[in-house]
Amino acid sequence: QVQLVESGGGLVQAGGSLRLSCAASGRTFSNYVMAWFRQAPGKEREFVAGINRSGGITYYADSAKGRFTISRDNAKNTVALQMNGLKPEDTAVYYCAAAYTRVIVLSREAYDSWGQGTQVTVSS
Repeated sequence: QVQLVESGGGLVQAGGSLRLSCAASGRTFSNYVMAWFRQAPGKEREFVAGINRSGGITYYADSAKGRFTISRDNAKNTVALQMNGLKPEDTAVYYCAAAYTRVIVLSREAYDSWGQGTQVTVSS
């Protein structure tokens, strides 16, 4: 497993932007597919975006397409989520996750390392 620490959450008005960051340690970062999930109150934790081990392939949930961008820096052991055009329905706790796989997977059960989460609140 890798240890993951998120940062960058906060309160923003609708239409605004936030950049989430996740720092990894403990194992070879480039061996892991990375993803961002989110969980709103009373809802299941859901996949938001994923990136393959090299950073060359990304995948987004429909809710994130065109607004969010996931990226990674294997030299710095970090993954980021740039969120633009935020909406009130994006309000949730956002989690960074790592999976020891070759391809991006959407199921949270495939991810065995999780950060503590960072709160994102979008006001209308």
